[in-house]
Amino acid sequence: MAQRSVFITLLGRPNVGKSSLLNRILGQKVAIVSDKPQTTRTRIMGVLTRGDDQLVFIDTPGFHKPRNKLGENMMKAVGDGMSDVDVAVFVVDAAPEFRFDPEHLPAAEVQLLENIKAKKLPCILVLNKIDLLQEKDVLLEYITAYTKAFSFEAVIPLSARTGDGAEILVDEIVRFSKPAPHFFDDDAFTDQPEKVMVAEMIREKLLRNLDREVPHGIAVDLERFVERDNAAGEPILEVAATIYCEKESHKGIIIGKGGAMLKKIGMHARHDIEEFYGIQCSLKLWVKVKEDWRNREGLIHTFGLD
Repeated sequence: MAQRSVFITLLGRPNVGKSSLLNRILGQKVAIVSDKPQTTRTRIMGVLTRGDDQLVFIDTPGFHKPRNKLGENMMKAVGDGMSDVDVAVFVVDAAPEFRFDPEHLPAAEVQLLENIKAKKLPCILVLNKIDLLQEKDVLLEYITAYTKAFSFEAVIPLSARTGDGAEILVDEIVRFSKPAPHFFDDDAFTDQPEKVMVAEMIREKLLRNLDREVPHGIAVDLERFVERDNAAGEPILEVAATIYCEKESHKGIIIGKGGAMLKKIGMHARHDIEEFYGIQCSLKLWVKVKEDWRNREGLIHTFGLD
């Protein structure tokens, strides 16, 4: 059979589980995950090749009202993520903690659906986090409210955490495949450079270990990424990174008393890096302050967030 390809954009508000869904579908962790809003800052591409079909996913930042230049760049990434794709997957949060009002959908979601409609993109609705619902009857309220707002190609309740329903989504997406050569090697799972993935692994541990007000003002810049042999002739990955924050007080929080927090973050990040690459890792971290870097285009570019 001839090869087929389909490009898919994952859209939704912050923290609805787009990145978790991407990781689940790929069976590989290509996007970092945390409970902090705006964890994803740029477009992340994930690739799944299944026989003759190659599915290319674009994970976008959560749709929100930007408050700085970084936020503006993130919203541009959302817009770019809707260009030159075949289908959109609109992910919403069906967890009980999300205060769902069937009469008034969140303004961000209404705007996002309007943008999808303007692009004339076919769209699949995903109701995520159904594993947290004790009463599944509430799903009918979600389906009724969202299908009033938009004519979806399909509605799929699923759990990115457990994988329940994920295969159904993949089967639905394959319907939009078109005859085309595969744009990536069949064994590829992302287009992200290794240095970017390692920097994101470090940032994920910062997000997971720090208070809510600190992580949004953090960037990680990889300064050394070299594989060499150690004295015993075994491969070792040398990684050195600088963590940038916006305030001196945040620097103290990141380092922690006696360096305890930075040591903890480094230990957890090193574990993930070693697990991903399958070799020993030497990781060194520094912390520096760059005031208001999220509004400084030069620094945003330096950190690869433009």
